[in-house]
Amino acid sequence: MSKPYNPAKDGAQMDFDGRMSYGEYLHIDQILAQQHCLSDAPDELLFIIQHQTSELWMKLLLHEVGSARKAIAQDRLAQAFKMMARASRILEQLNNAWDVLRTMTPSDYSTFRDILGQSSGFQSLQYRMIEFALGNRNEAMIKPHAHLPAAKAMLEAELQTPSLYQEVLRHASRQGFDLPDSVQGAPKAVPHQADTQIMAMWATVYRDPAAHWSLYELAEKLVDIEDYFRRWRFNHLTTVQRIIGFKRGTGGTSGVHYLKRMLEVELFPELWNVRTEL
Repeated sequence: MSKPYNPAKDGAQMDFDGRMSYGEYLHIDQILAQQHCLSDAPDELLFIIQHQTSELWMKLLLHEVGSARKAIAQDRLAQAFKMMARASRILEQLNNAWDVLRTMTPSDYSTFRDILGQSSGFQSLQYRMIEFALGNRNEAMIKPHAHLPAAKAMLEAELQTPSLYQEVLRHASRQGFDLPDSVQGAPKAVPHQADTQIMAMWATVYRDPAAHWSLYELAEKLVDIEDYFRRWRFNHLTTVQRIIGFKRGTGGTSGVHYLKRMLEVELFPELWNVRTEL
């Protein structure tokens, strides 16, 4: 009988006394100690981990979108393309997570739903930051975070920062396109509305991609992000309907009806509408 394999003989580090280990670098002990179930319901741990891991992915998504905005503002499109592509892949991961949560049945959820009180994903600060960064801005959505001064300040600062789409349009303006004065103006605290001048600009780009390749690729990266973002919202909707039907959300929203309304939001309307014009 052969002897058990010893990785040390191939040079693997086995002694971590005084050395930084994998768990120490990633603070695994601290992360794994943050799942505090309030019931003995078997599916509560799934519910907690689903939302905690989604928040980690959202943290990375905000990092990539923020970095892409800065790169576009400096006309460093090659770097922005990579960050935007990564943002789409992160949204794909967030979408895949719903597949796991959908294994929870209405009966499973009902065993611990009451202990959630009024806590709800509707109150996710990072989700709201993502929406604001992508352009779906609404000052009223700061209210659920008003009791946390730091969170409120983050959202207010985001409203003073050009959205990802505004930075793209400012870049297009620097390339010589005639765009509305609002593109260069102060960021607005309301969602972007479709504009005929912006629509005409994208029509020019799409009718001759070779002449405007960087803007063409930038546009498609934006469409990718919104496509995945829409799927995320749709998967959220179907998961909620599958588990609680048409009950109100724990945070007081109308549940499925609220989520259906969110499906109607268009972040980059001209990029979707221009397809009809080509």
